[in-house]
Amino acid sequence: MNLFLGLGIAGLVVLVLALVFDGILEGLFGGAGVLDGLFDGLLSLPVVAGFVSMLGFGGAIVLGTTGLGAGPATAVGVGAGAAAGWLTWRFSRALMRDEPAATPRGTDLVGSAGSVVTPIPADGYGEVLVYLAGQPLKLAAKSPQPVARGAEIWVEESLSPTSVAVRPIQR
Repeated sequence: MNLFLGLGIAGLVVLVLALVFDGILEGLFGGAGVLDGLFDGLLSLPVVAGFVSMLGFGGAIVLGTTGLGAGPATAVGVGAGAAAGWLTWRFSRALMRDEPAATPRGTDLVGSAGSVVTPIPADGYGEVLVYLAGQPLKLAAKSPQPVARGAEIWVEESLSPTSVAVRPIQR
């Protein structure tokens, strides 16, 4: 039973070390052609740590709660370890595949409403406040007709990353 508990604790220690010193082994063995990519998949430290921990703790549980010997306890521990290792591998692959949301672009402003901060003359630029992805954004704005401060506007076109063409909203 002590051997199984020792394996379980050793697996947890390896897992903590893998989390603290993430990437050390990959950096050390990164130049070795044979070992290239070996630590990214089923032989990554979190997967090995999960396997060893569940082998130890599963075997200790079976040995301590049943009258079965070390052989069946080892078999159950290996099965539990294989399941834990596989789940760890799948979970880490899912996390690595996670892609961020699309970055908002200036063209996403077309069709959004806002308000005039600095009056817009007919022949020049003023400033408007619009919201992009929930964040306030102050942009230079131009309009074919003068628009007073505080008026509500509608973005018709994105002229550049910092300027838009707008029209006043008629209520």
